[in-house]
Amino acid sequence: MSETVKQALRNIHAAAEEINRPVRLMEVCGTHTMAAFRTGLRALLPDTVTLLSGPGCPVCVTPNAYIDHAVALSLRSDTVVATFGDMVRVPGTERSLEYARAQGGSVVAVYSPLEALRMAQQEPQKQIVFLGVGFETTVPAVAWTLREAHRSGVENYSVLCAHKLIPPAMDTLLRSQAHIDGFICPGHVSVIIGEQAYTPLCQQHYVPCVITGFEAIDMMQGILLLLRQLIEERAEVENQYSRTVTPQGNAVAQELIDQVYTPCDAQWRGLGIIPASGLAVREPYYADAAKLALEEDLPQPRENPLCRCGDVLRGIISPPACPLFATACSPLNPIGPCMVSSEGTCAAYYRYAR
Repeated sequence: MSETVKQALRNIHAAAEEINRPVRLMEVCGTHTMAAFRTGLRALLPDTVTLLSGPGCPVCVTPNAYIDHAVALSLRSDTVVATFGDMVRVPGTERSLEYARAQGGSVVAVYSPLEALRMAQQEPQKQIVFLGVGFETTVPAVAWTLREAHRSGVENYSVLCAHKLIPPAMDTLLRSQAHIDGFICPGHVSVIIGEQAYTPLCQQHYVPCVITGFEAIDMMQGILLLLRQLIEERAEVENQYSRTVTPQGNAVAQELIDQVYTPCDAQWRGLGIIPASGLAVREPYYADAAKLALEEDLPQPRENPLCRCGDVLRGIISPPACPLFATACSPLNPIGPCMVSSEGTCAAYYRYAR
C-alpha cells in the first residue's frame, strides 16, 4: 500500500471520528460499486462510514416490461435484436433474451450501436432493433447512429429506447426521504453532463455531491471530500475527477442528445415512474419498427415476489438481506438483473463479499 493511500485512509478515519455519527454515502455508479469491492476499499473504511449502492446500473433499473418487449421482437421472423451482451441473460417476466435465442429468436450481441447500424445496412431485408439501454454515457453513440441512419436513408434500423438520466433518479431518492448523507457521483456520466448538472440537487436537498474517478485513491479522495463537507456543514458539488470532467461537460455530446431525443417519463425498477427521467427519440429520427403491432404478444409484466432488486437499487438493503441471494439466485441462475450485470450490486457482493 502506497504512502498516498495510507495517508488518505488516515484522513478518512480522522474525519469520521470528528463527525462521530453514522454516515451513509451512495455510489450512484455501478462501476464505483465494483471498484470499491475489488480494491478492498469497503473493508478499509471506518465502521461508521457505509457505502450504499444506488440505481447506477442501467441494466438493473430496466423493468421487466422492456425485456418482454425485446423478447417478443426477437421472435419475429423479420427482426433481429442487437444488444450489449449484459442484457442477454436478464430475466423478463417469462424468459430472457438468451432463452428466446435458444427457441429460435434472433438476438445478436454487439460491442457498439455502430455494429447494429452496419448490420442494418448489410441486411436490408431485416428489421434491426438496437436495445437502447444506458445512461448519459452511452446515449450520444446511439444518437449518432439514429442520425446517420436518417441521413443515409437506412429505414430498417431502429432503437427500442430505455435510456435514462441520472440526476432525476438521485432527486427521487432524496424526495423519498432515503437516508443519504452524500453522493459519490458517476465519473462516466459526468463527462457528458458536467459537474454543474448536480448543482440543483445540492441546492434543493442540501446534500453534498462529489464526482470521482474509479481508482481506489480516486474514491478515497472523493469520500474524504464528502466527509469534510459534512464537518463544515456544506452541500456543494466538488469534482475530484477534474482530469476528465469539466464544469459544463461535453457540449458536442449534449447537442447531439438534444437533437435526437426529448425527455420523457420513464419506469425505473425499484423507483417507479420518474418524470422526465428518460429519453424518447424525436422525429424525424424515430422509426416505428421497434413497436409491436400485437400487444397481446406481451405477457403481463411481473417479477418474482421474493426478489428484492428494487430495494437494493434504492439502498434500503444490501444483497445478503434478499432471501434469494446466493441460494436460488446466483450468476449461473440469476433471478433478478442485479445478479446479471457486470455493474450489478448483487453480482459484486456474490463475487467479493459472500
